[in-house]
Formats: sequence, C-alpha cells, structure tokens
Amino acid sequence: MKRWFLEGQIKEIQGPHGLGGRHQGHPWYKVMCLTGVDYFSTLGYQPGIAFLAAGIPSPLATLVLILLTLFGALPIYKRVAASSPHGEGSISMLEHLLPWWKGKLFVLCLLGFVATDFIITITLSAADATAHIIENPFTPEFLHHPVGLTLILITLLGAIFLKGFGEAIGLAVFLVVLYLSLNSIVIGIGLYQIWIYPEVLIGWKQMLFESYGSPWRMVAVALLLFPKLALGLSGFETGVAVMPLVQGDPTDTPEQPSGRIRNTQHLLTTAALIMSVMLMTSSLITTVLIPPHEFQEGGVANGRALAYLAHKYLGNLFGTAYDVSTILILWFAGASAMAGLLNIVPRYLPRYGMAPEWTHAPRPLVLIYTIIAFTVTILFNADVNAQGGAYATGVLVLMTSAAIAVTLSVWHTSWSRWTFLLITLVFVYTTLANVVERPEGIKIASFFIGSILITSLISRLWRMTELRVDKIELDELTQALIQEANQGTIRVIANQCDTGDVQEYRLKEQFQREFNHMPTGDPILFFEVEVRDASEFTRVLQVKGVRVNGYRVLRAEGTAVPNAIAAFLLYLRDKTGKIPHVYSEWAEGNPISNLFKYLIFGEGDTAPVTHEVLRRAEPNPEKRPRVHVSGC
Repeated sequence: MKRWFLEGQIKEIQGPHGLGGRHQGHPWYKVMCLTGVDYFSTLGYQPGIAFLAAGIPSPLATLVLILLTLFGALPIYKRVAASSPHGEGSISMLEHLLPWWKGKLFVLCLLGFVATDFIITITLSAADATAHIIENPFTPEFLHHPVGLTLILITLLGAIFLKGFGEAIGLAVFLVVLYLSLNSIVIGIGLYQIWIYPEVLIGWKQMLFESYGSPWRMVAVALLLFPKLALGLSGFETGVAVMPLVQGDPTDTPEQPSGRIRNTQHLLTTAALIMSVMLMTSSLITTVLIPPHEFQEGGVANGRALAYLAHKYLGNLFGTAYDVSTILILWFAGASAMAGLLNIVPRYLPRYGMAPEWTHAPRPLVLIYTIIAFTVTILFNADVNAQGGAYATGVLVLMTSAAIAVTLSVWHTSWSRWTFLLITLVFVYTTLANVVERPEGIKIASFFIGSILITSLISRLWRMTELRVDKIELDELTQALIQEANQGTIRVIANQCDTGDVQEYRLKEQFQREFNHMPTGDPILFFEVEVRDASEFTRVLQVKGVRVNGYRVLRAEGTAVPNAIAAFLLYLRDKTGKIPHVYSEWAEGNPISNLFKYLIFGEGDTAPVTHEVLRRAEPNPEKRPRVHVSGC
C-alpha cells in the first residue's frame, strides 16, 4: 500500500496548467480548447453571479470588463507569452526579476493565491455542476442535496487522479465545441426573444434610467461595479501555461520559438474575442429576460442563468443536453485545476528546498487537495455565489502580478512602460475593490499563504543538511592540482578568502600544520566557497583552480558553504578512492545566531554542519571523509 501510495514522480506537468516540452505540438486552435475548459466554462455561472453582484447595470459593467480584457489583460499576456515561451508564466518572470529571498517569498505568496484559484475552481465548478443536476426537471428527488452531491463529484475527481490522469486534447476539443455550440444556440434564442419582444429591452432601459438617471452616472456605476464581475478574466494564465503544446514553425529553436509565441498570441486573442462576445450577449439576455427574483438563492436561475433560458425557450430535452454539456465541461475544468495543483509543488518548492521528498508523488497531494476541497465546499455550503469572491481574488492577484512583471520587464527599455503601468494600476484597483467587497477570498488566500510559508520553512530546516549539489564540474587546472595533491592522504583546508594573497595562505597552512600535526611534506589543497544566492537550494558546483605562488587553491560558488565542502569531499573520495581530510576552525559567536546565519546566508559554523551533512550523506563512518576542527 505504501509503495503504491508513494509511487510516481511528476517530471512533466499534466493538464492545461503547464506541460513539458517533449509533447507533440498541436494546432493553436485545438490547444485553445484546452484553455477553454477553464475559460469558457465560467459561462455556466458568470451571468448569474454578475447579476447578483451588479444588478440591473450588469451588462454595462460587463462591457467595462470586456474592455479591460481586450485592452488590458490581452496585451499583458501577449508579453508574458513572449517572455516565457515554455509555459513558466508570470510567476517565473517575477522570480527572475526579484532575486534572493525576496523573490522566493514573493513567489510563495503568489502560490497561495494560485492555490486559492485552483481549489476554488474545483469547488466552484463542482457546486455549479451540482446546481445544473438538481435544477434539471428529470433529476430524482433523492439527489436534491447540494453539499452531498458536490462532495461526491469532488470525490470522483480525486479518485480519478489517484488512479492516474493524463491530459486529453481530443476530449477538450469535443467538450468546448459542444459547449460553445449549445451556448450559441441559447444566446441566439435569447437575442431573438428580445427582437420579437422589444418591450423587455425597453423596460430594462426604463429601470436603468429610473435608478441611475444620466448616462454619465451609469458609466460611473459600471466602473465601480465591474470588479465584481472579475470571474470573466480567468483564462489568461492557463493560456500561457499550455504554450509547450502549441505547434510552432519548423525553424523554431528552444531558445527562440518564434512560431510558438506567435501562435500562442493568436490563441489568446481568439479566446479573448470569443469570450468577450459570449460574456456581453449572455449578460444582456439573462438580465433582460430573467425575473430578478430567480437569480436569488432558491431561484431556478441561481448559478445557472443560461440553463434557465435553455429550458424555458428550447424545452426540457434541449435544456437537459445543455445541462449535461455544462456538467462535463465544469468537471473537466476541475480536473485541469487539480492537474495544475499537482504540479505547483514539484515546479517551485523542491527547488527552494521547501517541500519534502514525498511531494514528488502525486497521490498524497491528491488526498490533501481533496480534503481541502471538501472543507471549502462545506464552509461555503456548496454555494456558487458565495465562492465567486474567493475565485475572483485568486484570478485577479495572478493577473495583477503578471501586469507588474511585464511593467518591470519593459521599464527601462520601452516607452510602453507607461501603458503597462496604467493597466497595472487598473488591475490593482480591481483587485483591491474585489477584496474590500468580498474579503472571503483574501481570507482563504491568507490561509494558503500561511500554510505554504510555515511548511516551507519547516521543510527548508529539515533539508538544509542535504548535499544540495546537483553536479560537480572541474576545470583542467583543478584536475591537475588534485592529481598533484594525491600523493598520500588528501588534505583540504577550508578557507574563507580574505585578501587571497600569499601571506593569507602561508599563515593558514602554518596554523593548521602546527595544530593538527600534519607531516611537513604532505601536499595541501585550499578550498574556498563563495555564496552568491543562498536562497537557492541546489546548483551545479563549478570548481576553478588557481596557483598563488605555489599554493594550490580551488574556488567554487555554491548555495551553502558546508554543503559544498561536503559534496566536494565525497567527490574526491569517489574519484581517488581515498578518504580525504578537511581542516576548519571553530566559528566565533553564538551558535543560535550562526544557525540562522547558515539558514539565510549559507554560511556560519562550517565545521559541525559539514560533519552533519557528511553523516547524513554517508551513513558508514568508515567511508566518511574526516572533519578536523581547530581553534582557541
């Protein structure tokens, strides 16, 4: 059972939230359907949530949202696609723009919002699928239990991933084409009803003018209300994540996949245009044709406005077909969100040393995410409208971070920085307005952020005595110096380079020979490690040799001094067949402060930590390199 539970390591990302680079390329319009299971499926609940949030001016607020989509989000994510053609997305851009610990902490916070986005995608999609099942006239009475039915749908989703789930573009294409076709029919019928009964549109206009007076006041109200409709912006991050699946040009290279970038930009533009048309028309027909009380909790249009119109104007048979297509695409949206969650931990946290080894196995993560989804569903009582604010918060924070990343990336190179700055400010306003209006999103995100930060810190502390070296590379002079020193016992002095002159090495050698009674003729290697970025957990250890007036000095860059020394000693043992000896000095200062210095800066009390890293890496004391400590 344990072997089955922990088997499997996610080396490539499944589903639309990030895929490895070895997949066969597909035409961009097919990959757009993979994006669409997230993006287009929001039509199942967006019109109803929009009316509850904005009321009668819902179509005007939707128009503002569409303008932000086409002239804000779309240009931003075209830039993101050009900067991360392998599906890394805006989080990776910010990771590179903000180095050291501040970049890592910022990424961890963003991962909290990503978790919010994906978890709520699962629970919101399942809750809306439940609403379509319960409100269907052919559904038996014993299924009219929203929370229980939603938990069953989430359980089925988790069970599928426990067995194993692979992405399927063919299924995505079928579901999106079917769903958009049925939605087009429903919207077409709705527009036809407005055409033959223009009094419903006139009545809506009269209510609008009676409530808000002048057109300018309506515009102002729409600008204030549109942040509540932010669910309609949910597809762009996914659109960038699927880039590795997009077919490029034959001349594309991994370093410059121009064709893939261009086709992904076509994908983003086409998806945004389709969704803009669907959002505008669906908002108009649902606002005009559905009585306001039906949108409220308990109303038959609650969470399923377009399905209400499908049943009303096209009959229960067509309405049932529409319900089935909606349930399927919502389920697939939850599956893609689960796939994205399963790959967040392997993509970021292990590189930071902030996730234990068992997180490479998908099944434990599936159980954790399923339990979290259960908790969220119960807390929100499987209510679609109640979860809308949390979902919008996750989406908007990710889009705001993308806008910030693009603005920072072009700030010193292009006049367009002012345009992107303006877009960023709009997204910041939209996010803050949504958080103030519906704070449950930031509460959930704060829980995820706190959980990620705490578990990451514990994991980093637990794993800090690993070797943390992916590979060791030596230049030719280093190899020659090691060969010269391989004349008996291999002795290495761990040195923190100060002046790097002859006097420094002469005094260090004299002190260690006298204190440790080394034979005068034994050759010595000086090993120096420079830490450039201690926030990184692992890296390739590149060692370069220099001669300083006869002294053999090896210099390297690592993520932590003790770990690099330990890895190099084990390398010497394996290459020479001899047990090397390393000589160091006790560090001055409080041991607790030295521990935090090591954790944050990668250096501190080198000798005992080096011994602990060696003990953990080599359990056999007879084969373990020797650590000697000297001092007063």
